[in-house]
Amino acid sequence: MPLNIKVKNVMTKEVAYATVPGSRHEVLQILKTKHISGVPVVKDGKVVGIVTRTDLLKNPTEEQLAILMTRNPITISPDATIETAARLMSVHGVRRLPVVENGVLVGIITVTDLLGIIAENGFDESIKPYVAPSVVSVWDETPLPVVGMIMELADVKASPVLNSELELVGIVTDKDLIAASVVEDSLHQSDISAGSDEDAWTWESMRDTLKLYYSISRIKLPDRPVKEAMRDAPAVGINGSVVSEVARLMRRNGLEQLPVITAENRLKGIVRDSDVIRCLIKT
Repeated sequence: MPLNIKVKNVMTKEVAYATVPGSRHEVLQILKTKHISGVPVVKDGKVVGIVTRTDLLKNPTEEQLAILMTRNPITISPDATIETAARLMSVHGVRRLPVVENGVLVGIITVTDLLGIIAENGFDESIKPYVAPSVVSVWDETPLPVVGMIMELADVKASPVLNSELELVGIVTDKDLIAASVVEDSLHQSDISAGSDEDAWTWESMRDTLKLYYSISRIKLPDRPVKEAMRDAPAVGINGSVVSEVARLMRRNGLEQLPVITAENRLKGIVRDSDVIRCLIKT
């Protein structure tokens, strides 16, 4: 097994990153144009945080990058092994590790990079140990804002989509929600008293009132059914599927999760790439 491959041989060297001070708009554009799920945040050449799609969706009105990001992220050395990378990702529940050398960002390694190693190296063990039976699925007519709330409350990044016959018809991910989202600006008004008369029983107050207008910008999901934003997803069978096969399907289709079905096309569970990479960790 290729567990001693070094991170520097797998990592992405041309890293998309954001800087502080920065804005939500900057990050949103990077995620949409690069089709990625998160970026390191850099200040004065040093990695100070990570910001992800989930951070944006959970904080739709926050614009400041310094508040949105997760501070002091877990990092890794370019000379560490992929087994160490897989262990760090699994233990800390993260999908990406900035690669840092002498305090400077030199690359990034992600779950997807590890998935490529698995796909190419004949891991032929059964997928069964990596299947999560607890699945948050949605009906294909469910409005996108409701889907977003369901996924946020359930703390999941993808949901299989079922039709009225309970057949699997697709999958929707947080990446799809970001792609469908729009930034909406609204104008709000607040009245501020400028006078000193504090008599609550005054019929006609002589106080001056200032009207303060301010704008709120928020990420909004359009009121469309989820079937218009979902993607077709290949499914894997509970019996017979092996780890490398599943990894290849995920890589080929750009999916972080795959539905697991029975022979009757009934949803049985879901397999996540973050669980699959556990096969790289020596017990």
